[in-house]
Amino acid sequence: MELRVKAQPKSRRPGIGGPSPDGAALRVAVTEAPEDGRANRAICAAVAEAVGVAPSAVTLTQGASGRLKTLRIAGDPARLSETLNRLLA
Repeated sequence: MELRVKAQPKSRRPGIGGPSPDGAALRVAVTEAPEDGRANRAICAAVAEAVGVAPSAVTLTQGASGRLKTLRIAGDPARLSETLNRLLA
């Protein structure tokens, strides 16, 4: 399953912030700086925890250097869809 996220690196409070203002992506805030891929790894870990999968099940497929990213989440599509719909509501 693919998920679009809007990254907020160097945030004071990490966490999942719901949908972006345009509704096209999930806002994910992390405290790590966008250096050496640390923020990307933290975003993948935060999304994995939010949807209840192992961190290795979430991979970055697009947007390594931008704020808008595409993640691929491995797992049961029905359960992931239900969880993601709840996060984006």
